[in-house]
Amino acid sequence: MQACPLTELYRCAIDKIGIFYIQLPIVIIAVLFGALLMRRPKKIIEIQIAVYRPFNWKIEPISMDKEIRNTRIMGAAVFILGIISLIYVIMQQF
Repeated sequence: MQACPLTELYRCAIDKIGIFYIQLPIVIIAVLFGALLMRRPKKIIEIQIAVYRPFNWKIEPISMDKEIRNTRIMGAAVFILGIISLIYVIMQQF
């Protein structure tokens, strides 16, 4: 096995780790995040409000019902795109 030249270290690292093992966790996190957005939209909105509070921002939705619905829709989109990406990443291996 030949040693990697210094100028090509990043390529050797990616070859050894495998792009699959980089993409797979990212896709799994996206799927889990989408599922969380669909399942607990009100909690996610509360977390977002709490994150902005220390920066002296007060955010609150005009209509909480619409915000929850939109968060669920966004979660479904992230979940579906994550599943499609997961299938693509797995199919790339074969």
